[in-house]
Amino acid sequence: MKKFSILLLSIFLAGGICAYADDLWDNFGDSNVYGQKAVSEEDFQKALESKKTKKSPFGKTFSFKKQKNKDVPQGESYSQSNESEIISNTKAELPVLMIPIPLKVNENYIIPIGHYQVEGEKNDDGEVYIKLYQAHDLIAKIPAEETSEEYEDEAINFVKLEPHGETHVEIIFGCLDFNAFAVIDTE
Repeated sequence: MKKFSILLLSIFLAGGICAYADDLWDNFGDSNVYGQKAVSEEDFQKALESKKTKKSPFGKTFSFKKQKNKDVPQGESYSQSNESEIISNTKAELPVLMIPIPLKVNENYIIPIGHYQVEGEKNDDGEVYIKLYQAHDLIAKIPAEETSEEYEDEAINFVKLEPHGETHVEIIFGCLDFNAFAVIDTE
């Protein structure tokens, strides 16, 4: 009985919806729906021609196709001459490292959890350091080992934090000049 009453109710509702929707089909096929006027082929061609060529107030005819918009900036072209300039400018952008656990640099100093901008430094003596910054303040200067390994990263400047055993993590840093890594104790 419940199934029959549900079926009867759905037929009744569907019929009511169709009765109200009948108004939508009243204007089907009428070309003047919503105040639109039919456009002839001649009117269309006239409108198209008027947009292609215009006469200036000084009597000279010009075409919009030949006119260039000088407000639109032109795209930069990359060639061998300015490619090295672009690469050297990427050095200013420091990669960001997120440290999820406190790290112990030495017995006296622990790096807290946070996001750090990372910069690599190589002295004249050949010593390599990884520097961690927050808001332009130097938080830590970690001694690192230079390596020739590429670490298969597509970016020019990159930094990664990877586990290195159960009580250590490895900070991997790469830039245009060198790649380096540092193994640090976790707290």
